[in-house]
This record gives sequence, C-alpha cells and structure tokens, in this order.
Amino acid sequence: MKNVKDVTNVTTSYAGKLPHKTLSVCWKCGRVLDAIVYEENGKVWIERKCPEHGKLKEVYWESAEYYDRARKYYDAGIRLENPNMSKIGVSGINCPYDCGLCSLHKSHTALINLVVTNRCDLSCWYCFFYAREGDPIYEPSLEQIRSMLKILREQRPVAANAVQITGGEPTLREDLVEIVKIAKGLGFDHVQVNTDGINLALNPELAIKLREAGTNTIYMSFDGISERANPKNHYEVPLALENLRKAKLGVVLVPTVIRGVNDHEIGGIVNFGLNHIDIVRGINFQPVSLVGRMPAKLREKQRITIPGVISLLEEQSNGAIAKEDFYPIPVITPVSHFVKAFTGKPQYTLSNHFACGAATYVYLDKEKKSVIPLPRFIDVDGFMEYLKEKTEELKKGKSKKIIAIKLLLKLRRFVIKEKQPKGFNITKLLFNALIKHNYSALGALHHKVLFIGMMHFMDKYNYDIERVQRCNIHYVLPNGKVVPFCTFNVFPEIYRDKIQRQHSISWTEWKKRNKGKKLEDEKYKRDIEKLKNTPAYKEAYRLVDYFGG
Repeated sequence: MKNVKDVTNVTTSYAGKLPHKTLSVCWKCGRVLDAIVYEENGKVWIERKCPEHGKLKEVYWESAEYYDRARKYYDAGIRLENPNMSKIGVSGINCPYDCGLCSLHKSHTALINLVVTNRCDLSCWYCFFYAREGDPIYEPSLEQIRSMLKILREQRPVAANAVQITGGEPTLREDLVEIVKIAKGLGFDHVQVNTDGINLALNPELAIKLREAGTNTIYMSFDGISERANPKNHYEVPLALENLRKAKLGVVLVPTVIRGVNDHEIGGIVNFGLNHIDIVRGINFQPVSLVGRMPAKLREKQRITIPGVISLLEEQSNGAIAKEDFYPIPVITPVSHFVKAFTGKPQYTLSNHFACGAATYVYLDKEKKSVIPLPRFIDVDGFMEYLKEKTEELKKGKSKKIIAIKLLLKLRRFVIKEKQPKGFNITKLLFNALIKHNYSALGALHHKVLFIGMMHFMDKYNYDIERVQRCNIHYVLPNGKVVPFCTFNVFPEIYRDKIQRQHSISWTEWKKRNKGKKLEDEKYKRDIEKLKNTPAYKEAYRLVDYFGG
C-alpha cells in the first residue's frame, strides 16, 4: 500500500513555536507523509512533499499571531486505559488508516456521534453525509444502538457521558424518542439531537416528546439570517424555536461558514442568537470542511479558518466581541485537573488540539442593549494559573479544607468588579462548581449568557495527524470501533461509507419494509408563503441590534 507508514515512533514538536514537524497525507494518493507547519505572510501553512505528486501546501490558520497565542494552552490529555484496537492487537502503526481507537490516541471521548440514519429530507450542496435513491440505507437497530453506546460507557479512566444523535436527519426515525431513552438509561448525562429543525417546526409534539425522554439540547443547523445565506431552514427555524420554547428544550445554532457564501452574516447570526437567548443556549460556528459534495476547485475561494471567522465577528459586531475574547478549548483543562486532584477521581477533560476549536461566553444586558464577553471582567489566564498552583499543592498532600478556604478568598481577585454586570456573581458560581460540584446555578444564567464556539473539522488538504490523535469528538460504529470525526468523514471509503455499507440494507429491501415508500417522497417541499405568514416567522426576524450597527 502506498499509504503505509509506521508512525508509532514518530515524534512531533507541535507544542513548540513555529515551524514544527507533524504528519499529514497526500490528498491525491493518500500516502502518510512527514509535514511541517510554518508561518508565511502572517498565515500558518501545512506543507508536505509526496514522491509522486510533489509539494502540497494548504492554509492551516489565517493568523500566525493568533496561532502563537493559542498554542500556549496545550494539554497532555488523558489517554484511554482500554483502547478498542488493543483488543484485536492493532497498535495504530499506520495512523490514520487503522483507527478505532488505538493506544496512540491522546484524548478520551468528550462527545460521541451516534449515526442513526443516512436518510435526509434535504439535499444541501455542501453536505458531507447523505443518501440518494438507490443507495444502501444505514439504520442500526435499537439493539445495535444499545450495544454501540455501551462501548463508550466502558471507556476508562473516564467513561463517555455526552452523545449526539445524528445522521442524515435523525428525526426521520420514528423511534428517535426510544433512542434517546436508551442513551439516558445507559448513563449518558448529556444527550443532544443534531437536526435541520424541519420536523421540529412541523411537528410541535416532537420537541415535547424528546424533552420528556431526556434530550438535553437540540443541535440545529442555522447558516444565516437571510434566505440567501440560509436556504436550508430559513423559513422553518422560527417555528422550530417556538415549539422548543413550549417544550422548554434549549437549542444550539450551528452555522457552517463558507467564505463568499454566508461569512457576511456571522455577526447577524450571533445577534439573532442574542435576540432569542431565552431558548438559544449557544452558537457553534463550523468553518467549512472541504469534503463530501464540496467542490475542490473552489477550495481557495471558500476556505475560512477559525481566526478568519473570529475576525469577521469582531468587525461585524463593531468590536463588541473581539478576538481577545476567544480562547482555545484546552484553556479549561486546569479546571479538570484541579477537580481531579481535589476529589481523587479522573475528570472529563477537553484536551483536544488547540487548533480544533475556540470559544467564549457573552453576557447580554437587554436594558442597556450591551454585550459583555466574560473575559472582559474575568482574568482567565490568572485564574487558570492559580488553579495549576493549587492542583500541585493538592498533589503534594496539602489540606483540601485549607485549599478550599484560600480559593474562596482568592477568587474575587480574578474578577474586575467595575466591569462585572450587576447581579452576576461569577465568584459564587465558580466556587460551587470547583468545590461543591454544584452546577445548578448555571441554569439561572441561561437567559443572560450565550456560548459562542468555533469547531473546524479537517479535510485532506489541511490534514494534521497530530490533531486527529488529539480529537475528542468521535463516532461509534456497529463493528465496535470508535473513530475520530476527522478520520471518519475525511476517509469515508475506509470508515463511514465502507463500514456503514456493511451494516446497511438495499433500497429495494428498505422499500419493502416501509410499504413501498420512496426516499424521494421524504424530501421536504416547503410552502414559502404559508411559512412567511406565520406569526412565529414575522416575530423571529424582528431583531434588536445589540451591536449598534
């Protein structure tokens, strides 16, 4: 095989300054290649040389300055004590082509993706996951689903506790509510459903049933505030939000950002979320991954990375939310390490690669029509460094009681009182979470604080094996494998399509089981005028401008 390369003894220097070594793949032949990540003209690039196809170069991050800041939040991670592949004697020697997870993986599962169908009621041109008339239909049985999820609950030292039910369009399954119940019954604390929201808009009872079954969050596509930017569900989102309000089921809006298509509405999307903060818990931007239907010839035109999205948000929010307000996801790991040292128990730890994601929280003062990012009144870096010190003291045997008292007294020093919103006691919230492990106070903030995140999934052009070895968003497969997101979808011929096809039924068999029903009959046909004339639609896009534009 051209792509075979023993990577078990390859060392990388990704935590150091640019340039640094890593591993990548040739996007033409698939070879695993030595690669280098370096700065050029203010951007970060990844480059490798294939003996057959020559030098291959791609934008990695659009800001070398922001990359240099982000890399400082590296965390060693928590390796699995019982990786799946070790059970069958596979060591990951040919990463990423023998994945599942192996002993080389450096992060436990933070979120598991459970694909329950590859059917969908839409045919979006930028989709990386879809079924067409004539394709095999993948829909694992409830028994298979239970077996697959059990694998994640058996992970050690930290069992997976969050699952996303996804597809395809999972709401096409009539037994979706039963799937949620299975996940909750197995002990998953957080269950979210990934959907385009159309069936939630058309079926008011569905949101209620999902909430009653134990669904914690709806993860809903939302690519813009205009029909042009968001042809997927522009007209249906208002009804979906109305039904979710009635069900008291929170939602995270998920925009796929494509340069030249909807990047001009990044600020508008956040403003929309702020206007619906009573039900919208967060916005998770996903810079486009050039896989699936995405045309390779438009790569340079449509590529955007996390720093690019954040810069546009700063511009479009008139500085209300700036790049300094965002931190890479691993910034939070000192909290996990402190709680582990305090309790003596391994903790859920977000130790993914710093280039994979970034996030912030913003506080909304509706009366003043102002938005205040939490880092504006919290010394995030100072607080995290203090937690690291206390963690080391706990490891050396210092009294937990003394540490708790010192923490209570010291916490106030990390809050800038004159900038802290009135009535927002962040000190009490942090103490309760760190010492009492009581998170109930977070509920009271849902109507005032909005999460804004970025998650950039890779493709073959910017593939970094060091990143994928730190991935903590995984898929579980019927054969028992657990595969990182950017392996599962970037190499569908090895993982997603191949394995699902092995566990699928033919379109002919599917029709027989469903009384001759055709897949094309499930494709959604909207009545635009009817949707536009609903009170929910008229109200949803009547927005207050919180950015003063």
